Formats: sequence, C-alpha cells, structure tokens
Amino acid sequence: MKLPVKNFKGEQVGEVELSPSIFEAPISHPLMHQALLRQNANAHLGTHSVLTRAEVNRTTKKLFRQKGTGRARQGSMRAPHWRGGGVAFGPHPHSYEQSMPKKMRRAAVRSALSQKLVDQEIIVVEKYDLVTPKTKDLAAALKVLGVSKGLLVIPGHDTAVENSARNLDGVKTCFATYLNIHDIFKYDQMVVSLDALNQIQEWLG
Repeated sequence: MKLPVKNFKGEQVGEVELSPSIFEAPISHPLMHQALLRQNANAHLGTHSVLTRAEVNRTTKKLFRQKGTGRARQGSMRAPHWRGGGVAFGPHPHSYEQSMPKKMRRAAVRSALSQKLVDQEIIVVEKYDLVTPKTKDLAAALKVLGVSKGLLVIPGHDTAVENSARNLDGVKTCFATYLNIHDIFKYDQMVVSLDALNQIQEWLG
C-alpha cells in the first residue's frame, strides 16, 4: 500500500510504499491487549510499603494486668487493632513485571500499526523541517497536517523537534525503534518521517 508523503506546509511531495508484512499484518486484539497489560505492569514500580507490628515505633509494655480487669487481655500497643499499631496484611515492595517473548511483542506492534493504517491515522512527512527549537512553528505545521493529538516518530535525537514538542499539549516524540503499544494507541495520529519509517521497516521487517 502507498501513502502520500507531505512536507510541513501540507503539500504532497511524493509517495512511499509501505511494507505489507508490517502495515498489513493480521490484527490481533488479544495480542495487543496482552502487550498493553505487560507494558503497564512493567511500568508499575511496586515500591508501596506499610509498617507491620514488628516495625512500628510503639511501646511493648503490657497495657494492664492479665486478669481481674474484666477487659480482654492485651500484650502490646503495636497490634493492628490499636490506633497507631502495625498494619496486618498490608502491601510490601514487590515486582509486577510480566514477561512476553520478543516475537510476540513485535507482532503486537505490527498489529497496532496495521490498525492505525486501517483507521487512516498515519501521516508520513518528508522530514521534520525545523532548524532551531520553535514550538510555534511545530504547532503551525501540525495544524496544517491535521494533527491534534499526535505521536511524532523520529529516527534519533533531534533537539529541534524534541524541544519544540515538549511544550505542546497532546504531542510526544518517540524514537522509531522505541515504538510501543501504549504510545501508538494513546495518540490519535502518528506522524512519521521517511527516515523513521525506514528504521521501523528494518526493525520489524
């Protein structure tokens, strides 16, 4: 399948042939869902922690004598049922990491790119025509291209594009080889330069 190649003025300057094995791959919603769950789980730091009765700083002195008071026997104010006591069965640091084979991860990205193409949400530009960081110029170019909430896919570090996009709400830059399920579906449009497209097709081909 071919897509038009545009410049930052919105003019068509050519066409590019997309790799069928990447942009016309079978669309598997269960696979994409699994990849998204994995990515979200791996982003979970798991640093939550509470103090148990062994860790709270309270006296261990017996509150009152064992017998003769008519009250239930108590041994320590560190017990969970006392205010300021330890927490029973509370969360402690642990990993939420999920594993997924590399072939499945890449197949999920291919599936997502194919879905984006079906939804006509991929825009190919000749290059990111910014010499110096200027948010105003990038915002004007994205408006001409019809991008409201976009993921700008770049081939590598580009200070002009990255710094220009930093202050734009709903716009993010992403390296071509760092494409992931979360970013692909979080943003309505994908803007891809020709160099970035070549990297994607080399990476996933």
